[in-house]
Amino acid sequence: MYNIFIDGKEGTTGLQIYDRLSDRADVNLILLPDEIRKDVDARRECLNKADISFLCLPDAAAEEAVRLVTSPSARIIDASTAHRTAQGWVYGLPELSAKRREEIAHSKRVANPGCYATGFITLVAPLVKGGLISQEYPLVCHALSGYSGAGKKGIAQYESQDRDVSLDSPRHYSLGLRHKHLPEMVKESGLTHPPVFSPIICDYYAGMCVGVPLHAALMNKKYTAEDVYRYFAEYYAGQNFIKVLSPADAPAYLPSNKIVGSNNLEIYVCGNGEQIMLFSVFDNLGKGASGAAVQNMNIMLGLDETTSL
Repeated sequence: MYNIFIDGKEGTTGLQIYDRLSDRADVNLILLPDEIRKDVDARRECLNKADISFLCLPDAAAEEAVRLVTSPSARIIDASTAHRTAQGWVYGLPELSAKRREEIAHSKRVANPGCYATGFITLVAPLVKGGLISQEYPLVCHALSGYSGAGKKGIAQYESQDRDVSLDSPRHYSLGLRHKHLPEMVKESGLTHPPVFSPIICDYYAGMCVGVPLHAALMNKKYTAEDVYRYFAEYYAGQNFIKVLSPADAPAYLPSNKIVGSNNLEIYVCGNGEQIMLFSVFDNLGKGASGAAVQNMNIMLGLDETTSL
């Protein structure tokens, strides 16, 4: 029986982790009564007693929580942005390589990836690693997300009966091109500079589609969409949660909420001899948040990574 603590259980990600773990016979969830769930001493005790703690907190609070940990055996999975590029932390995207999966398995500090970053990195990191594009490739990324990615306040805004009419339309944001996921996108993809990243929040609850266009003439040699598909299919062969679809499988319309409720991620390779379009489709609350966190927990505990997913 593993003792698991969720610090920040009342947030969107924390609640979903709780739901995924609450029926497991191998997990004992350490719970704090509402009146002391923010009490520092109570949280310190839980963080040091648990085999693994999930931090579902704002960045500053996550950093504070890590400082409360004194037990040498306590292990942390941080769902915030605070430690995704920090020294001593392993970035929790096991599909990147066998080495990364092994690092997660033995780490005491795992940073759960951001949702947009998961979609981007799963598309771009293999291309850079395999030499299909250079580290300096001038990448552009457009991404659509359901409004659940905006957190509790954003969800309340979208679900309000008297909400502003502007919420009926998709909305571009982070117009200053300084989105908080960019540092991890650059580091984990092996890039020398950030992509031009344009996220868009839309009036549906959950689901995400991340798109990255490529010009064949700017790649390291001439590749077709079929070439890139075969490369991705080999790269992700045997993965439980990533499926690669060929250009022939591309639908007429690709919905962003196609696989909501799962921890799966689908990669679509589309295009022609001159231009290639890559898409990753997944649940921003699943593989983009709580599902990825539970997958990392399973790996850290030496369990089947698909358990409860």
